[in-house]
Amino acid sequence: MTALVLSSSMVVSAFCARAQSTVAGAFDVGVAVEERVILSSKDNAGGEIEYNFAEHLGTKKITLTINPDDVTRLMLSEFCFEGIGQEPIWSSKSSVTFNLPSRHAEITIKARTDGGLSYQTTLKLTDGRSFGIIDFVVAILIAVAAVCAIYFWSRLKILRATLSLESEITDRTKELQAQKMKYDELVANYMPKEEFEKLKAKEKTKDKATRYKMVTVLFSDVHGFSNISKTENAEQLIDDLDRFFFHFDEVVRKFHIEKIKSIGDIYMCAGGIPQKNHTNPIEVVLAAFEMYQYMQSMKVQYGNDKGWNLRIGIHTGPVFCNNTGNKKKLEIWGDTVNIASRMEASGQINKVNITGMTYELVKDYFVCQYWGKMPVKYKGEIDMYLIEGFRPHLSEGGLGIKPNQAFQTRLGIVRFDDIEEVVLNMLEEKLPKNLYYHNLKHTIDVTTQVEIIGRHEGITDEEMLLLKTAALFHDTGFTRTYKDHEEAGCEIAREYLPKYDYTPEQIDFICNLIMKTKLPPKPVALLEQIICDADLDYLGRADFIPVSGNLYRELRERGAIEDDIDKWNLMQIKFIEGHQYFTNSAKQMRDVNKNNQLEAIRRLVEKNN
Repeated sequence: MTALVLSSSMVVSAFCARAQSTVAGAFDVGVAVEERVILSSKDNAGGEIEYNFAEHLGTKKITLTINPDDVTRLMLSEFCFEGIGQEPIWSSKSSVTFNLPSRHAEITIKARTDGGLSYQTTLKLTDGRSFGIIDFVVAILIAVAAVCAIYFWSRLKILRATLSLESEITDRTKELQAQKMKYDELVANYMPKEEFEKLKAKEKTKDKATRYKMVTVLFSDVHGFSNISKTENAEQLIDDLDRFFFHFDEVVRKFHIEKIKSIGDIYMCAGGIPQKNHTNPIEVVLAAFEMYQYMQSMKVQYGNDKGWNLRIGIHTGPVFCNNTGNKKKLEIWGDTVNIASRMEASGQINKVNITGMTYELVKDYFVCQYWGKMPVKYKGEIDMYLIEGFRPHLSEGGLGIKPNQAFQTRLGIVRFDDIEEVVLNMLEEKLPKNLYYHNLKHTIDVTTQVEIIGRHEGITDEEMLLLKTAALFHDTGFTRTYKDHEEAGCEIAREYLPKYDYTPEQIDFICNLIMKTKLPPKPVALLEQIICDADLDYLGRADFIPVSGNLYRELRERGAIEDDIDKWNLMQIKFIEGHQYFTNSAKQMRDVNKNNQLEAIRRLVEKNN
């Protein structure tokens, strides 16, 4: 009897056994699982045996045993088993136990007699059924279930960790709140009520703070006030001090500086807030100079024996500022404020003491003398400089006492960056979206080109400042009207420029330049010629075609011209033929290319006709 036991690797498959004798009269072959007979070659007259082994999945051993009756009947003495994963050897054993070698196994069983007769039976083990659609679906479902289980287990683990963290944060927050309440109670017990309320209000204000990158802070101290108060009438001293601070208020307003506060004989102000600008280091030093000069004049008025002196400290850096919108409650804080206060305390009487940071920003305008270092906690040592006066070439008579027009012009050039930022932001926000030619880019192009032509023509710094300002404002009128936009641009310039210390004469000159850009251009003076050439610079540029297309689209949508490209080209030919650049610089840079553009348009018109 032959026995077959399935291996554990066949768990997902069902097997059947098929036995067939290859010689007439061959011995009988049966199959058993775990020594339990389940089939035999006698069970099928055709010699083929099929059986489903699904119920036996999970077994490990296969045992083959030849029928003893056949051994006796055929007088078989030696046996050999091939295809069982072992070396085939003839032996007297009529049975063998082995592991199934593969899913598709063909086992040959041979037997022979002492007289030399041989018999052979072949046993074929094949996959009893195919892997069907149901098995595929079941396998996919099992895989999906496994992935889902892993995902939800991970999510559950993360959720538990999150809940634990939130619980810990909540507990810590409650602890901190309890500690803060105890702190407030202790502070309230040891501080006057008014001071405590002020402290609480300050904490709320700081929650709305804005950080400024570059602010220049000034501290001034009316030195000797305490000594004078011992000998002079107190009311008179207070009146004098109020008079000093009232003048200081006028000075800081003049230079666009914000007064922060005055406490006793200390006066504090800052430049660059709430309106950011690039000029605040220079303007604060100018204000300090005027404060010093005013105090010197008071000493002459009161007599030197009174002892009025001023000590000033200045530092530039980032600060935090409350954002309440109420100037009366404007407050600033941060390292910059603390360092400026230290500079005042470490300074010399009747001198303006500045840090190395401020020095780097004002050294081109003022004569500064290095006089030492000041240690600052967590900052190391900070260089200190004393302002001696204006640079000779920037002061009246070269005396270094009062700034001259050259100084004002250089300051105006720095201030132009602030004006430019404001105007460009205004144009970007308010210009109509269908201005395809008179857009923000056109203003930037004209402002850039007036500087290029102006440099070639050798104009002065003051002329350059006025010219660039006119170029910046020349198309601002489009934010209000399309027709007569030049006049509207002049109105806007008159509204903006006084805030940046342009004189009435300078503003009139700028407005005259703006009006000269009105077509057809008729400039007379050099600056008028420069701005007119810059305004029509595109006629001789390489990007003439796309810029011209933008102008055509703008005029067409506004109904100023017909929707006919041929007529537009004829208009361009006529305009370019009548146009001329006025400055030698523009002629050299643009005339050749302008004539090339003219010829290209003529050829295009001839081709279309």
